[in-house]
Amino acid sequence: MRILLTGTSGQVGGALLPLLNASHVVLAPQRAELDLSQPETVDEALDGLAPDLIVNPAAYTAVDKAEDEPELALRVNAASPAAMAAWAAKRNVPLIHFSTDYVFDGSGETPWREEDECAPLSSYGRSKWEGERAIRSSGAPHLILRTSWVYAARGTNFLRTMVRLARERDELRVVADQFGSPTAAASIAEATLTIIGRRKRTEDLAKDFEATQGLVHLANAGTTSWHGFATAIVDGLKVRGQPVKAAAVHAIATSDFPTKAIRPANSRLDTSRLRQAFGVSMPAWNQALHRELDRLVQLG
Repeated sequence: MRILLTGTSGQVGGALLPLLNASHVVLAPQRAELDLSQPETVDEALDGLAPDLIVNPAAYTAVDKAEDEPELALRVNAASPAAMAAWAAKRNVPLIHFSTDYVFDGSGETPWREEDECAPLSSYGRSKWEGERAIRSSGAPHLILRTSWVYAARGTNFLRTMVRLARERDELRVVADQFGSPTAAASIAEATLTIIGRRKRTEDLAKDFEATQGLVHLANAGTTSWHGFATAIVDGLKVRGQPVKAAAVHAIATSDFPTKAIRPANSRLDTSRLRQAFGVSMPAWNQALHRELDRLVQLG
């Protein structure tokens, strides 16, 4: 199977690349070959690549910056996925696309189910929601995987930021009234590989997607706050003998840490459909964090 994998310099794409490479022919185009900021060029690029399956974790993810660049966020997160889906629909090529908890308004405390109403609060969230809508209406065989609070030992993310700050500052102040499931890019990649590996033929893969209504939530199990996540990171560094300057991690309210983009207070995702449809049970978020901290230490 020839798999087009976007965003291989990112967290999820980078975690997926070695896993998919082990059993498939992976097409990993650079920006010069496939530029998602230029959706009008996507069709021609896909003609040249001619994949049997498209896996699209690439995205514009600068949440606060998207408030100043809504058009760019829409091009990358909505218009280009729409162009991919239109190309895939004409050729019956399955498409796996990654989305986000930011499509929800964050109300309540109940984990969000796939059929719940979307009402994004930010430009980033709206761009991802528009991408979802375009794919779902395209007629392409598709699976949208919504995930949350993604991090990895590499790249720019909450884990890496907390590690840096814990080594630089005497104390940390972290928001404690936003709740979700920190999800390791490695966990997302492993689950995605399981989904793809269930079938040898793309026709059968497309049937699996249809059975899920083309939408599944994928996140590590359990719930914490950003404060709980940060505390676990600092404690994990100490256990591994890593240098830590921060003596305390203080809990603060969202109102004490204003940001340009509004974040959902409730980012919990119900992953029942993932288990029922694909037999995938995600590891607990703190177990996944231990693995990622080990990787981070190995990287130095």
